[in-house]
Amino acid sequence: MMRRLLEMSGYRVVEAVNGNQAVERAASERPDIILMDLSLPQLDGLAATRRIRAQEDSRRVPIIAVSAHDSADFHAEALAAGCNEYVTKPIDFDQLVQLLDRLTAK
Repeated sequence: MMRRLLEMSGYRVVEAVNGNQAVERAASERPDIILMDLSLPQLDGLAATRRIRAQEDSRRVPIIAVSAHDSADFHAEALAAGCNEYVTKPIDFDQLVQLLDRLTAK
């Protein structure tokens, strides 16, 4: 659903099915922004974020953590891993688009 809404809003979406693939796609696709689900198989979103941040070409790409957990500890851990922002599921799509626009403004 999120993919469809983003595409309808004019975004090109590239998906990854696990954390390892997210790291690979970040390197090969060079996205303008990353929505990182923190509960990914194989490699969780926090570890994937750390690996993306370790790549020279991906250090400055804004990363938004996406999680159903809404505690201060999860927020802090995501920011410490290298995420720029944190959104909680269920996601308010209008607020997400505003955040995406703000983080990708050049």
